[in-house]
Parts: sequence; C-alpha cells; structure tokens
Amino acid sequence: MRVLGIDPGSRITGYGIVDQAGNKLLHVDNGAIFTDKASDFAGRLKLIFDGLSEIIAQYRPDEVAIENIFFSTNVQSALKLGQARGAAIVAAVHAGLPVAEYTALQVKQAVVGRGRAEKGQVQKMLKALLGLPETAQADASDALAVAVCHINSYGLKQLTGTGGVSKRQKTSWRDMKL
Repeated sequence: MRVLGIDPGSRITGYGIVDQAGNKLLHVDNGAIFTDKASDFAGRLKLIFDGLSEIIAQYRPDEVAIENIFFSTNVQSALKLGQARGAAIVAAVHAGLPVAEYTALQVKQAVVGRGRAEKGQVQKMLKALLGLPETAQADASDALAVAVCHINSYGLKQLTGTGGVSKRQKTSWRDMKL
C-alpha cells in the first residue's frame, strides 16, 4: 500500500509518501508546497490543489491521510487552515482516492507511542523508521508521520476487523434491503 500523508497549511503544505511492503515502511518521497508566490489567498489554495494533484499523478498513492485541524484561539488562522485542508482533500477526492483524517495526538501516538511527544522526538523516530539520511523539513516530516500513522492504523483495523469500507465494499442506502 502506498500512502500520501499531508500536513496542510495555507503558507506551507507538507507531503510525505510512504510504502508499506509487508512489515516494512519504505520512504518514497517528501517535500513541501510553498504558496507565498501567490498574490492572494485563492491563489494559494490553487497552488495547494495543483501541487498535490501533480504529486498524486506522479506517485499514484492508494490512499491519502491528512492531519485534522487542531484547536486554535485565532479564528482567522483556523479558517485559513480549514480552507487549505479543503483544497488538499478535494485534490485527493478528485483523483478518486479515499481520505483518512487523524489528529496530531493520534499521529504522535502512532509514531512515537506517546500522544504528547515533541516534534523533535517524532522527527527522530521517523528518521529511524524510514531510514532517512537526514531529518526531513518540518512540514514534510509531519506529513510523513501522518502517512505512517495511517499505515499503522490501517493494519490495526484489519487485524481487529474494525477496518473501513474498501472501494469495492461500498454500498449506498439504496442497495440495502430494508
């Protein structure tokens, strides 16, 4: 399974691509989409959508995982972050990919084993788990962590039988016998 992890941001959107091969996690690529070239906010959202669409076309992930919005006291920042997340989600859905969402607490728990881990701890663990030659850029590192979280969560859901519905298993309410 290949997962595209996304750490959305209105100025910098990080991405990380991780393959699961048996019990191994393999780093494919990571980076960031910088939107400061855009003259307006709508242009930033377009850069996020276009950038992620290109990454999806190039790497062909099976699934997408995105970090959920954290609590923010600044309403304007939260709204902009929500719109950046929306642009990222639409890029994935437009490509026909399933999207999973995880909180920062869930991501840290899955990667480090502690939900209150510091960013540096997460980066060190990712470097070890994925065999990275160096620590990834902060936003790309967060995106890699989201991808690893999804792979770990997906495996756990498969083992416990609480997994989500695959594309082939989706049923609309019209198909159900009532």
